[in-house]
Amino acid sequence: MGIRSRRRRPAARSVAEPAEPMEKDNQDDRISSLPNDILVNILDRLKARAAVKTKVLSRRWSQLPDMLPRLTISARDLRPSKTKTSMSNNELFQRSNAAVVKATESVLAHRDLGGCTIDLLSTTFYLKDDAPISIGRTVGNAMATHKIEKVEFTVLTEKERQECTFDDMEKYGTRFVSFFNECLNAFAGLTRLCLQNLTFRESVIVSNILVTCKQLKYLDFHYCRTEGLILDVEHTQLSELSIVNCRFGLINLTMVPKLTRLVFEYWTAYKEPPLSFGYVPLLEVLSLATVHLSWHKMVKLSTFLYGSSVRDLRLCFRFEKIWVQPECLTKRLASVLHQLRIVNLVDIPEGYDLTWTMFILEAAPSVEELYMKVMDHPCEMHMDKEKRRANLFSENKGVEWKPPASHFKHHRLAKLIIFCFESLDYMVNHVRCVMKAAVNLQDVYLYNRLACNKCRNVMPPRLIKFPETVMGRHLEGKRLTWGIESPATIHFQITPVIRAEHRARTL
Repeated sequence: MGIRSRRRRPAARSVAEPAEPMEKDNQDDRISSLPNDILVNILDRLKARAAVKTKVLSRRWSQLPDMLPRLTISARDLRPSKTKTSMSNNELFQRSNAAVVKATESVLAHRDLGGCTIDLLSTTFYLKDDAPISIGRTVGNAMATHKIEKVEFTVLTEKERQECTFDDMEKYGTRFVSFFNECLNAFAGLTRLCLQNLTFRESVIVSNILVTCKQLKYLDFHYCRTEGLILDVEHTQLSELSIVNCRFGLINLTMVPKLTRLVFEYWTAYKEPPLSFGYVPLLEVLSLATVHLSWHKMVKLSTFLYGSSVRDLRLCFRFEKIWVQPECLTKRLASVLHQLRIVNLVDIPEGYDLTWTMFILEAAPSVEELYMKVMDHPCEMHMDKEKRRANLFSENKGVEWKPPASHFKHHRLAKLIIFCFESLDYMVNHVRCVMKAAVNLQDVYLYNRLACNKCRNVMPPRLIKFPETVMGRHLEGKRLTWGIESPATIHFQITPVIRAEHRARTL
């Protein structure tokens, strides 16, 4: 029996060995048997490089990438890993751009002229050598022969913002102007354009972009400059505009009838925000952020936002001086804030009275959600006292405001969310103030401190007063609600677990 057993085992193995590849073949057959539209949907979720690689599987698979509705080709994805190559940075940028040129030409060359509509053609590339012009001409030709719904250019520079000198930005600006002038057909059909680290010697360049790119829906400027004094923005299709850390002089939103979202951040080179609102009837979402220095003017929302009717307002203070001037309730202020539904106050400096925020609730009776993040961020702040004085940072970051009359009631506020809450008098008093006024408040979410490992290297972490035990929360809840009749439920939340609907508001 022992001998028979030993003889049978090899035989069993020889029969069983083919089973695994047969299973694999069956799985491949099952995938290949799926309809084309499902396979294309699967490929559409992959990056361009991975999707193109499937062409080698079979004749049928070779045709599928040419049917993709969304084509996203990025130099970042195609850039060789620096750890796996001895190429210089210059060679890496050239190789990445060359890959984008090749991929763009290849993908578009194989598209059936009478075939599927291209829902999205998005290219990201570096502003270097002749590659941008090659990409622009290829895309421009494709627009003339194919039906393309959305076309996007994201233009990168070799150096990051922190590394860029003024000469670098001028050089990049000159390169972009050459690219722009050589590819007007492509720019005329763009729906999204993202630019960074450019200095334009003539302000007319920015105006030319707006005039030429008639189909633009989204325009993003990061760290761009021009010598002009006034920029009038007139565009019939633009729905989203982002201007971050730019110097364009005074920006007049003269006529932007479809604008719904605006990001305008960091005007530290100007005494007051160089922005005015003209005809922007659909503007709903507005994000404002800056670092306030001692020579800057305080911003009155009744004046600055006059002519707009924002529903979602984000104000970011970057851990420094509060730059919004609290105002008494007037018809003008009420007309500006009457449609507000969501208010997000971000990076409020620690340790200062928060009562000033109540003036927004007084003037905005329709607010339903109020978000606040109160914290210092040493790793992103100037901490040296001498350097702070030299750079004219304000010593007193707070702002004084007389609390609203005790009879003030707010009937629409349903949620109060505070990040980096501590059991300190000024925070507790503010929560109580809101709970007294908001008679229909449903939920109060109090998150503990948001962690930052970089801050630990700059300054030793201090003890945070936050109720972490069941008993501690019970006692803190009693302290917050003592003498107040409120229907609100208080939720003490421990980070890093943040509710999905709150996470985006922490940024």
